[in-house]
Amino acid sequence: MPTAAAAAAGPVGPVLAGVLQLTALIAALALAYRPLGDYLAAVYSSPRHLRAEKLIYRCIGADADTRMRWPAYLRGVLAFSLAGVLLLYALQRLQGHLPLSLGFASISPDQAFNTAASFVANTNWQSYSGEQAMGHLVQTAGLAVQNFVSAATGMAVAIALVRGFAGARTGELGNFWADLVRGTLRVLVPLAVIGALVLVACGAVQNFAGIHELGQFTGGLRQTNGGAVASQEVIKELGTNGGGYFNANSAHPFENPTPFTNLFEIFLILVIPFSLTRTFGKLVGNVKQGYAVLATMGVIWLGFTALMMWTEFAHGGPALQAAGAAMEGKETRFGVGASAIFSVATTLTSTGAVDSFHSSFTAFGGGLQLLGMMLGEIAPGGVGSGLYGMLVMAVIAVFIAGLMVGRTPEYLGKKIGTREIKLAACYILITPTLVLGFTAASMVLPDALGSMLNTKALGAGPHGFSEVLYAYTSGANNNGSAFAGLNANTPWFNTTIGLAMLLGRFLPMVFVLALAGSLAEQHPVPETAGTLRTEKPLFAGLLVGTILIITGLTYFPALALGPLAEGLS
Repeated sequence: MPTAAAAAAGPVGPVLAGVLQLTALIAALALAYRPLGDYLAAVYSSPRHLRAEKLIYRCIGADADTRMRWPAYLRGVLAFSLAGVLLLYALQRLQGHLPLSLGFASISPDQAFNTAASFVANTNWQSYSGEQAMGHLVQTAGLAVQNFVSAATGMAVAIALVRGFAGARTGELGNFWADLVRGTLRVLVPLAVIGALVLVACGAVQNFAGIHELGQFTGGLRQTNGGAVASQEVIKELGTNGGGYFNANSAHPFENPTPFTNLFEIFLILVIPFSLTRTFGKLVGNVKQGYAVLATMGVIWLGFTALMMWTEFAHGGPALQAAGAAMEGKETRFGVGASAIFSVATTLTSTGAVDSFHSSFTAFGGGLQLLGMMLGEIAPGGVGSGLYGMLVMAVIAVFIAGLMVGRTPEYLGKKIGTREIKLAACYILITPTLVLGFTAASMVLPDALGSMLNTKALGAGPHGFSEVLYAYTSGANNNGSAFAGLNANTPWFNTTIGLAMLLGRFLPMVFVLALAGSLAEQHPVPETAGTLRTEKPLFAGLLVGTILIITGLTYFPALALGPLAEGLS
């Protein structure tokens, strides 16, 4: 029987391992921050077009040198995304008649709509098992392509908002088609190629193998298939998409073979969103402004990571004490520390990839995952969407500071007037309306309540409510992860979550681009003695407080009914 001293020393090893992995991750992100941020700034400010880019412009009939105001930029975003939804929907509906289908049937209409909306909206919510539903053609020509272009769309919108702050009186935000193509060809494709080679070298699968049988450790055989897994895995993380080739997602050894690849995938999730703050500082001509945004993101991310590791290592019950931590639903290859770091990274960004079962985390751990998405996924957030979401929150924080001192609020030399604050307010109200509205509707429908697969075991109580709340929070925030105790493959959930994903992605972009256009029409005002110094730690602290207070006031009642009630019961 172990002694008290041995029991007390037991968790030290896993805790130390988690801390060391977190330290290594921070060091890698710090090394990549400046060169990648500077490179992104050069990509989006370059006057030259590459030969391959010119060929693409000719094929799509776009004039990449035309300077767009915000309505034209928005039309480009919406038209391109609508085409993506229609093409991906058609590809799924025709799968049974196409080559490389592996014999899988065509996807049903409601699930095809849900999946098309999901991948075009950079959500990658999946109400199906990838290896049992999607053939190689749909996976590579459909889903993987959207992983690239949906991420590039998010970066384009973020850069348009940055140009709104940097521009003067023209109202021009650049050219959407040029930003889309450059983000894809100059940023995502090269980084994805390098990342895929790393994953293949470490054991990830990359082939077009058909269905075959594999032996299991527990005995017997199981049918599975190969696929272009490494290439899709790297862009799902790098583009903060999240859709797994296999149902087990990044817990599957074909996608995530070793503890090193697990840490590498977390790095891929975070590297572009964090580096974009450097790009922001370079493009507005003041890198200290980028550091202030980076500090805000970093404080929230580190705080959530520390809390998640604490709640998962706390192991308050006898079963958890015997395991050394809350190991239910976690891969023994990675352990609690790495799983906690991954889960925070994926829910504070719009990634949705998982290397553990989120529904099996402790009640407070699941609550942290929910809260991370409810913040708007801005710490550091999705590729592009994290930066423009944080800048909108900065506009709100500046407005609050202006009210406190009785001055007209300014940010980066632009006045924050009635129009700007209305657009920012509309941005922050969209997602809560979708999340809470659809959750409330689901909780009064018998068919929706019947989708809680653990109803008999746990009752349709706090955990069941959390499953539904998590589904709509994940969909409307374009995350894509799930409390997988919910059967979401029903007409109701496929349709409503699909609508939540589309509205949660593109309605905020309308207000972001309108805000960018309004800012770009202004003439910068000079700094005075009363100007709020937004590059200082004081403003970063105000921004953190603004984010937490707005989220807390909006979502606390729903969290109290779900994870808080479960954790305190």
